[in-house]
Amino acid sequence: MTRHSILRITAKFMIPYILLFALYVQFHGDFGPGGGFQAGVIFASGFILYGLIFGIENARRVLPARVTRVLLAVGVLLFGGTGVISFFFGHNFLDYSVLLKNSVSGQHLGIFLVELGVGITVSATMITIFYVFASQDK
Repeated sequence: MTRHSILRITAKFMIPYILLFALYVQFHGDFGPGGGFQAGVIFASGFILYGLIFGIENARRVLPARVTRVLLAVGVLLFGGTGVISFFFGHNFLDYSVLLKNSVSGQHLGIFLVELGVGITVSATMITIFYVFASQDK
């Protein structure tokens, strides 16, 4: 048996549920408490747990640093793009009602896109910070 077999088995069991809960918080965030920031932190904690238990090298194989850099840009562009698109329709920044013909549906879509952008950005930022600090020589 490996030295940390209990931790490894527990992590293998818990990580999928952590990621699933992050998705629940992300997609439920516009209806109740939670949203992009909380979901991003929870999602990143699943990857950080994986890196702590199975090693930073394995974590980098699962989610390489270049992917987190792309996710950082995608999240910010999604958040900013959702706000800027309302300018093209002559409305204020982050006025979501112009996204769809029905004002309420447009608001819902806009909140969803902004929260998704925030979640992606926060998750990628936390994972990047973890990668940077975990790779420091001791």
